[in-house]
Amino acid sequence: MSDIPIESEGRAAKDWARIIASYREPDAARSLFELAVTVGPFVALWALAWWSLSISYWLTLGIALCNAGFLLRLFTIQHDCGHGAFFKNRTASDWLGRVIGVLTLTPYDVWRRSHSIHHGSAGDLSHRGIGDVMTLTVDEYYQRTPFNRFVYRLYRHPIVLFGLGPGYLFFLQNRLPIGFMASARYWLSAMATNAGIIAALGIVFYFGGLMPILLIFLPTSLLAGTAGVWLFYVQHQFEETHWRSGEEWQLQEAALAGSSHYVLPRPLQWLSANIGIHHVHHLNSRIPFYRLPEVLRDHPPLSDLNRMTIRESLATVRLHLWDEKTRRLLSFSQARALRA
Repeated sequence: MSDIPIESEGRAAKDWARIIASYREPDAARSLFELAVTVGPFVALWALAWWSLSISYWLTLGIALCNAGFLLRLFTIQHDCGHGAFFKNRTASDWLGRVIGVLTLTPYDVWRRSHSIHHGSAGDLSHRGIGDVMTLTVDEYYQRTPFNRFVYRLYRHPIVLFGLGPGYLFFLQNRLPIGFMASARYWLSAMATNAGIIAALGIVFYFGGLMPILLIFLPTSLLAGTAGVWLFYVQHQFEETHWRSGEEWQLQEAALAGSSHYVLPRPLQWLSANIGIHHVHHLNSRIPFYRLPEVLRDHPPLSDLNRMTIRESLATVRLHLWDEKTRRLLSFSQARALRA
């Protein structure tokens, strides 16, 4: 279907959504295989790192950092569970997601709800604030007081977003159902996840003391969380991303035009479970991660849309404000020059 246009028009995006819907069925055997080749190495590397404590703390730390890749992959499996894309049986997907949530420090039901809001409103200027990276327009930024502008600049600084931010998000913020505090269901999700984490760390401490927690659990979790935050950031924060408001916003158009195709080396693509093929994922979130490459293989025009290499992605950290006139994400200096 390469003859279908891929311009950012609602009609074309709806056509693509209809075409790729045929890829949405998960295969139970394939899903179990992907789970096994992720959990197996993750557990093995945890055991190897623990064993290496008697040899060298540096060796332990190195193994723990390598294991962050498998923890990241577990999070992407949890992500597919949240979309009902891992097993046809939704109950099986949900319970697997809840168990993995203990490992990823993420209360599954809370995250699934906020992520669902993200998918339902991505690129909509009228609905920001839940499940996304806070992004102001140029006009909104300059309407703020100098202090609030400083706060926003601090929030968008790479040291905060990718340095302090992941630790705060996974170790602190996820301990409470932020944004859904009035719901008993989400309190139960957060507290049950917290109880699971405490129980797991209690077992580790009982048998190994403090060092496995300091040299294995913390580095693995922090690096995996940082990688996850980075991936989420570059998937929507690029110069020609898509933001609209009111009647101008259309779900499929925003999904296709406002999500990147992050081209990674094969090992990193495997460890991130193809989440870089994000424009296809947003167009139909029910497609299992292991079928996303099939979509690009069968429909080459989609492969060229919003392509971003690792090198190109590094430039996105300087883009902070959406300009509604030029419809570009700008740096603070570009926005200042534009207003001048």
